Amino acid sequence: MDRRRFLAAAGSLAFAGSARADEQTYRRFHAALAREPALAVYADTVGSQAGAARIEGRLPADLQGSFYRNGPGRFELGGERYHHWFDGDGFAQRWTVADGKVRHQGRFVDTRRFVDESQAGRFLYPSFGTYVARRGFRDNDTLNAANTNLLPFNGRVYALWEGGSATEVDPETLATVGVKTWRDDLRSMPFSAHPKIDPQGGMWNFGALPGSGNIALYQIGADGQVLRMALIPVPQQAMVHDFVVSANHLIFMVPPYDLLPGNDTSFAERHAWAGSGSNARPLRIIVVAKDTLTVRQVFELPPRMVFHFGNAWEDGACTRFDVVLHAGDVLAELGGLMAGERPSRLQTRSEAVQVCLDYAAGQARTSRVFGASEFPRVAPQVVGSRHRKLVLLGGSDTVLSSVNLVDTDSGKVDGYRFGAGWQVEEHVLVPRRNARSETDAYLLGVAQDLRKGVGVMTVFDAARVSAGPVALARLPYRTPHCFHGNFLTA
Repeated sequence: MDRRRFLAAAGSLAFAGSARADEQTYRRFHAALAREPALAVYADTVGSQAGAARIEGRLPADLQGSFYRNGPGRFELGGERYHHWFDGDGFAQRWTVADGKVRHQGRFVDTRRFVDESQAGRFLYPSFGTYVARRGFRDNDTLNAANTNLLPFNGRVYALWEGGSATEVDPETLATVGVKTWRDDLRSMPFSAHPKIDPQGGMWNFGALPGSGNIALYQIGADGQVLRMALIPVPQQAMVHDFVVSANHLIFMVPPYDLLPGNDTSFAERHAWAGSGSNARPLRIIVVAKDTLTVRQVFELPPRMVFHFGNAWEDGACTRFDVVLHAGDVLAELGGLMAGERPSRLQTRSEAVQVCLDYAAGQARTSRVFGASEFPRVAPQVVGSRHRKLVLLGGSDTVLSSVNLVDTDSGKVDGYRFGAGWQVEEHVLVPRRNARSETDAYLLGVAQDLRKGVGVMTVFDAARVSAGPVALARLPYRTPHCFHGNFLTA
């Protein structure tokens, strides 16, 4: 395939010039931080971290393994600050759980961008929401932030972004091994941060190619070899962050954005919301057949923004899936965090819904599952098949402060609210050995204790979430706020 054509279409051609990262954002954030210390979760991280956690409660004896997590850690350099939360350099973390103890370690992923800019002492390259053009770049991987997910797969661990390659890190030390090329002709191709691991082995993933009118699809075997790759046509495509996989289909949702031209603006700034007004465009649902890797059908829903999905399954002649929908242009709202501005709840309101795709009628119908929420997850053994439990974080939209396990059949919620002074990160289900149900598991995550300024690993019994954590593992320091991660059982 002609890789260069798609990389250029995605905006991977730049030359040295001026920068738009500025000191004003830096000053505004630090002034806001002085007034509201809780904003420290968006503050800069300097250097590596390592330490033992103090356990409150009792860790289950059968919970043994590594909880890998990833998120942006460096937002400032040379007196300047990034404009968007998604811009920060990836900071990989590993919480090691063994013999009733928890140890934490974290370090930056040594991407080409991180190394070059560290040596220069200032930002050099454009990022998702901040335009910088002090140095030209060769391909997507020069810009790779490796800041969104940390995925154990086939005995290796990968730091994932969505605009370029996976970056391999050492499973024990988190030291950067290097850029992963799945196949020579796929070098530097976008590889999303949300691959779906097949419970029977192997992986599905995609790469968004905004500006090209295509999305790349990848099927990778359990041995790490590429089994199939295809390009599917998706016109008027801007940001596509996640997807969902059922037994027979790959499903994408394309929010209504126009991708504007602009050689001196960031990728985020080129996104113009097209979901309001008299010419509002719908939210499109693209269904791809797994057997042919071609588009089977396209559905429409009222305009919404989408980041994350739960799971999908076939229900007779229909396909159902869970997703969190946001009203309006959330991308712009999240950018304000870098200046210490929290989004308005009205502007970022969200809800988790179940979508039913009726192929015969050509209609998509939604039913509400939960209110303001994000970061849906399901038990790993049910990915692509019928599930009945959905993990969701809940809260005020601007600060997520509760962990919830929702029964998708009855609507019953088994949840725990941390309350004021806490900010909760994504939680995942970790099945017990020989688990007999989705709740025969632990619910594991991280929460930031904003009052004490420390990171805390949380452990719940998935069958009794409302009873509160069975254990909290408190660190003596703050950890960077992570986006996504996965648990690897020892």
